[in-house]
Amino acid sequence: MVKKIYLIRHGQTYFNVRGIVQGSGVDAPLNDVGQQQARQFHAAYQGVPFDRVHISTLMRTQQSIQPFLDAGLPFEKHRALDEISWGHREGTRITPEEDIEYHGLLRAWQRGETHLGLPGGESPEEVAARQRPFIEEVLRGRPEEEHVLVCMHGRAMRVLLCQLLNYPLSRMDHFEHRNLCLYKVHYTGSMFSIRNYMDTAHLG
Repeated sequence: MVKKIYLIRHGQTYFNVRGIVQGSGVDAPLNDVGQQQARQFHAAYQGVPFDRVHISTLMRTQQSIQPFLDAGLPFEKHRALDEISWGHREGTRITPEEDIEYHGLLRAWQRGETHLGLPGGESPEEVAARQRPFIEEVLRGRPEEEHVLVCMHGRAMRVLLCQLLNYPLSRMDHFEHRNLCLYKVHYTGSMFSIRNYMDTAHLG
């Protein structure tokens, strides 16, 4: 039995458009474009026999899969799927000064310093640690869930994909993302493999 995991990032929010950092501390709703993206994804994938959907505790993930919930699909919320905390940057508009700080941190992560985070925030290693129980219980376990829909967040998704594919966290930026993009992942019982990479064909 191959478990098919449909891993999506949430739809667009006003904060995405305005360049405001969200992270796990800003619970922003989808904007009109994000709502349309949610409808487009549902139209393309409503025929998949999902057994359950797993989302973060933030409203933008639930709104992104709400059409599936309206059709009766059972769901669970997991703190493990929340976005990384960006600490003191959350809720602020990106400025050139903050870009220096942010890109400096990204370069440190690429050098393997994934224990670092912004002041008051999380490191990728801390995000990975809170994701591991979800990976073991839900993605590696639960054989009765053959088709699984998971909706989460960009940076946290990159961390998750590294863990599923046994990549070092220093390589997480290799996994690009856009609002409401899809990574389709297969799990054979021993290994995970990507079948669709940042798929946005459903958005037209």
